[in-house]
Amino acid sequence: MSISVAIDGPSGAGKSTLARRLAAEMGFVYVDTGAMYRSIGLFALESGIDPHDAAGVEALLPQIHLEARPVPGGQQMLLNGRDVTDQVRREEVGMAASAVSALPAVRAFLLDKQRQMAASQNVLMDGRDIGTVVLPGATVKIFLTAAPQARALRRQKELEAKGQPRPYGEVLADVLQRDEQDSSRAAAPLRQAEDAVRLDTTYLDFEESFARLREIICRRAGL
Repeated sequence: MSISVAIDGPSGAGKSTLARRLAAEMGFVYVDTGAMYRSIGLFALESGIDPHDAAGVEALLPQIHLEARPVPGGQQMLLNGRDVTDQVRREEVGMAASAVSALPAVRAFLLDKQRQMAASQNVLMDGRDIGTVVLPGATVKIFLTAAPQARALRRQKELEAKGQPRPYGEVLADVLQRDEQDSSRAAAPLRQAEDAVRLDTTYLDFEESFARLREIICRRAGL
């Protein structure tokens, strides 16, 4: 019987970084669903289509082949055979991902693929609607969050480390905009599943957050 762990939460909560390390240490397959939406957002931008244009984005879907390939320490994202793992992390792609993820056609396009990945292997999957829509029967559900100000500060530090410094005010504005888009969309809005464990990392550092997450998973999954 495979074990599935669903980690949901807002942008910048640290889901992907924590989930990658958890999966590596626990021997689970890591699935970053956000990278899938980012890949579709990237394809729309490259195709000259407004990510908010529902009809335009839907018309692109038959041209898109995605492969989320497990690799040591994370996941490699292939878009039509091209490695876009790093490209999809750009800020403008993140905003495009938020827009396309609000489209029912895009969510339906990815839903079966995401469920199939969890059907026959132990997976740790993170996103916005994993515990509520994608894997409602997940073994463990966690809602990972933090205050917007803390998430913006973490994101600012990440950008500085990548040589892409941005003013804190701009980063905070982006975080708040993503929160609004993700929480107010009609299709699978960001919300905490009723049976999810809520973990607020506002005042926790990475190691403390990691330890708390690991303890929750082990306790809930009986590991």
